[in-house]
Amino acid sequence: MKQRDIYYQALLTRDHRFDGKFFVGVKTTGIYCRPICPAKPKKENVEFYATHFEAEKAGYRPCLRCRPESAPQSPAWIGKSAVIQRAIKVLNAQESLDFDEDKFASLFGVSARHLRRLFQDEIGKTPKQISFENRLNLARKLITETSLPITQIAFASGFSSIRRFNDAFKERFKKAPRLIRRNKITDDDGIRISIPYRPPFDFEGLLANYKRHRIGDLEWFENNKMYRLIAMNGKTGKIGIANDEANAQLIVNIAFPDTSMIHSIISKVRHLFDLNSDPVVIANQLETNSQIKKLLLKYPGIRLPSGWDPFEIAVSSILGQLVSVEQGQALVHDLIEIAGSKSGYIVNGKNVKLFPTPKELAIADLEKLKTTRIRKQTLADFAKAVANKSISLEATQDVDEFLNQVMSIKGIGPWTANYMALKVLRHTDTFPETDLILARALDLHPKEIIQQMSPWRGYVAALFWRTYSHSLTKNKKKGVLNVSDPS
Repeated sequence: MKQRDIYYQALLTRDHRFDGKFFVGVKTTGIYCRPICPAKPKKENVEFYATHFEAEKAGYRPCLRCRPESAPQSPAWIGKSAVIQRAIKVLNAQESLDFDEDKFASLFGVSARHLRRLFQDEIGKTPKQISFENRLNLARKLITETSLPITQIAFASGFSSIRRFNDAFKERFKKAPRLIRRNKITDDDGIRISIPYRPPFDFEGLLANYKRHRIGDLEWFENNKMYRLIAMNGKTGKIGIANDEANAQLIVNIAFPDTSMIHSIISKVRHLFDLNSDPVVIANQLETNSQIKKLLLKYPGIRLPSGWDPFEIAVSSILGQLVSVEQGQALVHDLIEIAGSKSGYIVNGKNVKLFPTPKELAIADLEKLKTTRIRKQTLADFAKAVANKSISLEATQDVDEFLNQVMSIKGIGPWTANYMALKVLRHTDTFPETDLILARALDLHPKEIIQQMSPWRGYVAALFWRTYSHSLTKNKKKGVLNVSDPS
């Protein structure tokens, strides 16, 4: 069967697993769609493109019905070179709407001019153009899905001029912003945003993980939904996250006083629930071993657990050394009560405090924290290193360099460092083998097999935690859930 026939058969299924994997250009209308679009064009009238960049380069404009800019972000194999692949992933995951070509290029060790040339050769657009389009994509999402005024949406999308916003929007979508909003949308609990994903998606597994490792009173869970207080840019708000499995999307309710932070909030939710992963690509690798395949069939769509904020994850990792999950969670709660600042929110009858910033933790008096003196010093040293930027928690950095920097702090050993690499940097090929659950899982799954799962060994770790977190701790000494880190 020809590739074109395969694409067309996939188009006819309207299967969410193919969403974002390819795009459909319709010759008779001049628009391009997602493969899940309700439209049913004839085979002779369509062309297929691996990316939306290719569709737009060919002269097609985005469909107003299925909104192809809302598709799950394109797979990591976009582009021929490793630099382009990595840069596209960073662009799609950007938490800031500000874009500086020189700073962006420096992340990949090349000049802005060289990176522009690579992008033009392989994709047909520069990084700056893609970043600009991402801003317009956010604007259309907000116009379509929320009741925010158009002017407020323009500013939330990073535009300082309403005229510039209107002109740019009309140029990209061929309609004025006011003509896109067909219905008045009411927001019962702040702004309601949908974020599509590719199924299968183990939402229940991630939710259970976050519930076990919840961050003090900042996070709570009701009716299969996760709630979280968030602090950004000196302001505080609340989000709620639920799964709309039927439509393969998360529903996020955002109640936050600064709409300019919406883009950052959406980006953080994507990271929190690992929405940029491609479960089919990962499964293709994991299923090469029959035993791991059996586990994956039990928990299809496994995702990497992470957290809302990199600093929170890192500090929680330090506090989780040599203690049970419950004890680690209690220490995190106590740390927030001791060193955190007031949020102004009351949740379940409690005045909730925010997680301390690196600067706040670096100078905090931790005398009452019920952990060892050495660990308290480790927390202070780590917080100072992050505050003065001698340690970065940015996901774009070299993992080996990060591990060396983190382990240079007394009290942080291989388990904590690798745990941070997996959850803070979201490095998909990290396998913290000294973790107690993973070490015991290696008795059932030879280490040689795990090596063959590269570059997705992090997902093997997530699958083992999902499968064995209860069965492999039964009848073991209570209170110790990871292998010792030197302190």
